[in-house]
Amino acid sequence: MSVKTIISTSVAIIATGAMFACVAPFASADSAQTSAVVSSRSFPKASSVKKNLFAESTSTSVDENSKWGGIETLDVPQTESQGEKEAAAAAAAQKAADEAAAAQSAAAAAASRSEQRASIPQVDLGKMTGTGTGAELASFSLKFQGYPYVAGGNTPAGWDCSGFVQYVFSQFGISLPRTSGAQATVGTPVASLADAKPGDILANGTHAAIYIGNGQVMNAMNPVQGTAVSDVSVFGGAGYSIRRVM
Repeated sequence: MSVKTIISTSVAIIATGAMFACVAPFASADSAQTSAVVSSRSFPKASSVKKNLFAESTSTSVDENSKWGGIETLDVPQTESQGEKEAAAAAAAQKAADEAAAAQSAAAAAASRSEQRASIPQVDLGKMTGTGTGAELASFSLKFQGYPYVAGGNTPAGWDCSGFVQYVFSQFGISLPRTSGAQATVGTPVASLADAKPGDILANGTHAAIYIGNGQVMNAMNPVQGTAVSDVSVFGGAGYSIRRVM
């Protein structure tokens, strides 16, 4: 082999080795650069962003003294929907109807009371005061059959049991206590129902009545039955006093 050939071969080998030596560093540098770019461009999780936005929205506050250019003082008219208007009109109509019915009922009740007062028999108190008999008082009491029962009342417009007895006796000039318990102590005691006479008072702590004979009494019973004749069973089997005032 000649010297020229040996030199050419050596130069080729050296050039080839230099080329591979240069390529390796470039590849290594490019890989390092690519890795650095990927790492620097990573993003935080979306959940952390949403969490911060939610916290910001819920922490918002407004100063009550803030000024908004006068908009906070605007007088905005309130309007009603067609349904609301119809409901209000229906309620007003119902209220008017109820008031009219109540007024009519009150007028009818007043007229009834006037008729009852007009139907009360006129009694000649001059003849009955001090001279009337028990029989006359019992007969007089029967004129009030059908009159209304009103708790606490003592006039023909409405009375309870003792109020009725008190009223009837007052028409004969006799003043009686207001309650049935007190009326059970007036006058003279009568031994038994067999000895009772018309005009006697039958009374206990819960009821009072006027005896009219034959085991019957005239009395104001209750709001349903009003003032009517009944037998002595109206006392419900309870004991009662028999008192004679006339």
